[in-house]
Amino acid sequence: MADFLLYMSLFIIWFMLFYHMFLMQGGYLHHRRHRELKAAWEKDPGELPSFSILIPAHNEDMVIADTLKAMAALQYPKDRLEVIVVNDNSSDATGEIVEGFAARYSFIHAVHTRPPEGGKGKSGALNQGLKRARGDVIAVYDADNMPEPDAVWYLALGLNKDPDAGAVVGKFRVQNGGRNLLTRLINMETLTFQWLAQAGRWFWFRLATIPGTNFAIRREILDELGGWDEKALSEDTELSFRVYNLGWHIRFFPAAVTWEQEPETLKVWWKQRMRWARGNEYVIGKYLLGLHRLKHRKITLDLFYFLFTYLLFFTGILLSHTIFVTNLFVDLDLTIGMVSYVLLVTGFLLFLVEVLLALSLERGQLTLKNAGTAVLMYFTYSQLWLALVVHATFLEAKRMFTKQEVTWYKTQRFQTSGREKVKKEKRAKTS
Repeated sequence: MADFLLYMSLFIIWFMLFYHMFLMQGGYLHHRRHRELKAAWEKDPGELPSFSILIPAHNEDMVIADTLKAMAALQYPKDRLEVIVVNDNSSDATGEIVEGFAARYSFIHAVHTRPPEGGKGKSGALNQGLKRARGDVIAVYDADNMPEPDAVWYLALGLNKDPDAGAVVGKFRVQNGGRNLLTRLINMETLTFQWLAQAGRWFWFRLATIPGTNFAIRREILDELGGWDEKALSEDTELSFRVYNLGWHIRFFPAAVTWEQEPETLKVWWKQRMRWARGNEYVIGKYLLGLHRLKHRKITLDLFYFLFTYLLFFTGILLSHTIFVTNLFVDLDLTIGMVSYVLLVTGFLLFLVEVLLALSLERGQLTLKNAGTAVLMYFTYSQLWLALVVHATFLEAKRMFTKQEVTWYKTQRFQTSGREKVKKEKRAKTS
């Protein structure tokens, strides 16, 4: 029995490892082709659509001013731009700060919500903002984001030049990536995710996932879909599947860049990632049970990718770890012998290659320090994800049985250091 479980877990793990290598190759090829495509599109951008930017904000007085300064600096025709900040049941100074910017800039507007309409979560806040939006295109940014001045212009360019794209997603970078070891690990995780999962899936399958920020979607699609699913903790992933099911694709266009703040403590990281994991498991359950009703079978590829990533892959790793540790103390009479150790070492090397390749695609990221951190990442950060997904699966199963209502979980923000502010100002001047 132990042999069977070990072989099964190794098959699942190696299937995902090879699939990730396949995606990373696609991400590398997309990176090489993107510059030529971007340059060609810039020559004739076409008529720019009207844009409504939605910013859901719940107790964001620590960061919302910097975000709105970045919005005011956007290089997009202001007569075709509106920024709607949904001050969703905040108890701090968020509302006053937003009203101050609205008084200075005619294209910035404040929407204040209170229960029963407000305070239900990010999806609910976005739906409240959508009611006020007038643009042909809806963009979303989190309240801690600082998009580069040309970010929205590039999102518009992607939609203009790709009529089959229902949404265009840009790239996000970490503002506080050098603050401590955790933020360095998160920075490497986000870069790997974007060049592997986003760029790779786009290159091979014309698939990408709408992130929680820095994306633009055609207004007609949101109207047809009825907005965001307010039961979803990961409203972005859930929306992606519904966009696919209408027959549109989602384009990854890394020319549009935003900078966001990431958790600086393990406690905040755990809560944020727990929400992501539970939200993605909600999407898996919702669409797996309704698989026969999906109109476009292509999206089953992405559904099973999430199924493998959040359930089968982590189950395989958990089984493998359990058998390995048990065999240290009790002889399980495994027939695979030393081959298992060779596979473990090779799997680690494949992981390292994926991360280093992703870092090489970003200027200044492939350093000796980051290479050493990548080694540490495999034995610490990646293993922490295993515990998190196991816990998330338990909590999500519990929520389904108890029918617990979804409420806001806002990621805790941190005060930006003086050095990071200087870096932001330099980026804004050179963009």
